[in-house]
Amino acid sequence: MKGISTLENCRIGVATTDGKSYFQFVKALKFLKLEYDSIIPEEIDQYSGNIILTTEAESPKSASRPILYQEILKEDPTVIQGIIIEKLDSGLNPSDLVIGIDPGMRIGISVIYLGKEIERGLYTSTEELADHVAKILGGLKAERKIVKIGNGNMQVAKQITTLLNLKFCSHFELEFVDERKTTKKIKNYNKRGERDMMSAKFITQREGYRHFVLPLSRTG
Repeated sequence: MKGISTLENCRIGVATTDGKSYFQFVKALKFLKLEYDSIIPEEIDQYSGNIILTTEAESPKSASRPILYQEILKEDPTVIQGIIIEKLDSGLNPSDLVIGIDPGMRIGISVIYLGKEIERGLYTSTEELADHVAKILGGLKAERKIVKIGNGNMQVAKQITTLLNLKFCSHFELEFVDERKTTKKIKNYNKRGERDMMSAKFITQREGYRHFVLPLSRTG
């Protein structure tokens, strides 16, 4: 997962006196490269930041700031970042989760949630990619969940689609996108992997042939 600056201006308060929970919160935030303030639970009401992470036992009955509990730590890091964005969302952004995938020897991925890019990454295994995408599809709430895959390598694209259908037990929208229209936009990205990740981002912005993928439990 590559660092994304979506939350770089967000102030996050970690408010707990429980050592284990504090360590786990901080570990997750450092992995996401997010800044945080260490406060005590009694300071939650006065905290001027954007969102607070605390334990359910230490949370006040009401607070002026959004609060998330330690249960989010069970989620994939990309999902954690998405949940934070969801809590801070104004409600003006479309409730869409769009995942762009550039298939090939190196598989680029870009994840857009509520209009914001929350991940840009690179994979070499279709199995690991499908596992990761299934966690994101299952972990984030969205009225529409769309997976857009470039058509430059249809063999890999179909492998990914088959694996997703096995690993994600719900429906989602699938699009195969014409990659040729992204070539000019990424010609200056020559670093290894950077081109694949940028291509995945541009794939999220393009329209392709769309159909619904239903879980195998409903299709037999």
